[in-house]
Amino acid sequence: MSSPQLSVIILAAGKGTRMKSDKAKVLHEVFFTPMIRHVVNAVLPLNPKQIVTIVGHQQDAVQQVLQDFDLDFAVQDQQLGTGHAVLIAENIIRRDIDTVMILCGDTPLIKAETLGRMYREHRAGKAALTLMTTHLDDPTNYGRILTTLAGKIAGIVEQKDATAEQLRINEINAGIYCVDKEFLFSALKRVGTDNSQNEVYLTDIVKLAVERGLSVEKVSTDNPLEVLGVNSRVELAEAHKALLQRRNIDLMMQGVSMHQPESISVSPEVHIGRDTLLEPCVRITGSSRIGESCLIGQGAILENCRIGDHVVIGPYSLLSDTTVDAASVLAAFSRNP
Repeated sequence: MSSPQLSVIILAAGKGTRMKSDKAKVLHEVFFTPMIRHVVNAVLPLNPKQIVTIVGHQQDAVQQVLQDFDLDFAVQDQQLGTGHAVLIAENIIRRDIDTVMILCGDTPLIKAETLGRMYREHRAGKAALTLMTTHLDDPTNYGRILTTLAGKIAGIVEQKDATAEQLRINEINAGIYCVDKEFLFSALKRVGTDNSQNEVYLTDIVKLAVERGLSVEKVSTDNPLEVLGVNSRVELAEAHKALLQRRNIDLMMQGVSMHQPESISVSPEVHIGRDTLLEPCVRITGSSRIGESCLIGQGAILENCRIGDHVVIGPYSLLSDTTVDAASVLAAFSRNP
């Protein structure tokens, strides 16, 4: 069953200048796949009726890496802010939609469970707008959440527009929203560009909702890493490490043993049978399938391999597109036959 009232907008039009790259930010790979694909995969379990991706910089390349998903695309030719990007999708969003979820294409660590919890709480609370927040020890560069003395949300202020007192706030906007469709697009048409960037800030709809007396709620996550965007090569490496750790924990919970799991890379498509041991610095990618009770020696690299049960692969072997029969023993430094 799909969620009949939900459309999702993924913002993926930006250049990502801090990446210091000729490649659009969302095309940079995190844990074996472009980061935008991680975001789409996190959205799919919500079964939205529609997913709209806003593209701009290198739009053809972005659409190419997403061609196997059922998506609609809207083009932002000029980078005039996040609010402007969402407004471009107005004529694409289906008429029978009542809730729009908005998130960025540079958040590859976001979990489907977190998005699902947010959507459920938004609907249960009958809010006009729900935003996701988190707390950071160092909130530099993030929009701060403004609240009343009663703890109600009053608005969001961007770093460049914040006062010294507001800069001390450590609850930040995670950039993920659930919004009533009718309010969203009517509010965006009222948002101006009176800010340091001369852009249409999506965050300004929070203030407009408060001024109209509409219900504005927040959903907080205690895992800041999950919702923070990737804006630099350093953050790219951190995101890769986090996804690698997630994957290896899942494998170990399924009965796979690992020595020094932080050094082991197993891509998401790979299947590994129980009681198999992976020694340090192993890398297994592609469509590889590893049987049960195998030993994959230190430094071995396997790509698109079929390995039977009870197989020993010697250290520093390099195998690709090959099949190894059950109970085989391959010496160290083995190569394709």
